[in-house]
Amino acid sequence: MISRRIFRRRWFLALVLGASLLYFLVSVFKQSEQSVVKDTGDYKPPEFDFRRKISWKPRFQARNLANKTDTNCRNSVQGKEVIADERGFVCDREDILVGGCCDVTSLTTRRFTCASCQENGCCQVYEHCVSCCLQPEKQPLLRSLLDHVPDAFKTLFASVTDHFELCLAKCRTSSQSVQHENSYRDPKAKFCYGADPPHLQPGR
Repeated sequence: MISRRIFRRRWFLALVLGASLLYFLVSVFKQSEQSVVKDTGDYKPPEFDFRRKISWKPRFQARNLANKTDTNCRNSVQGKEVIADERGFVCDREDILVGGCCDVTSLTTRRFTCASCQENGCCQVYEHCVSCCLQPEKQPLLRSLLDHVPDAFKTLFASVTDHFELCLAKCRTSSQSVQHENSYRDPKAKFCYGADPPHLQPGR
């Protein structure tokens, strides 16, 4: 009889302790769940720091610019007649070397050229826009632009990693170049690296 009483007391005590533990765990879970919901409602994702992400240091030293054998360059690819490489050179397509760099010894190769560009930073030739944009003195302008990236361009700029890629992206025709969604504000200068859109031509 005594052993049964002891067993029943121990069983009852274990049951009470188990119920208390279960109640404690449920209470903790509810509190943490409410905290998560509250924190999620107040949470705002941090602004993407485009300036910190981009590398402004050129990959090539000045003494290596004329190297024809060991240099591999990214370039603008798409030009039918001229190409801009990541060092800022623009050259005829036939003057592109095996590694993708412009042949700097060619008489028609130019560096940091703004030949077809206007004062507002809009150019007639895409490759001129990229080359002009790559001028070191353009970096303060580009840095300031990155502080005010429109929502429509944040996805595009999020993939940019350096000065060259930024100029490639910035010079592409954007909505700023278009008037009434079906015609260019300035058909002759629609590639822009600056903050201002192309000048609106009369009659448009």
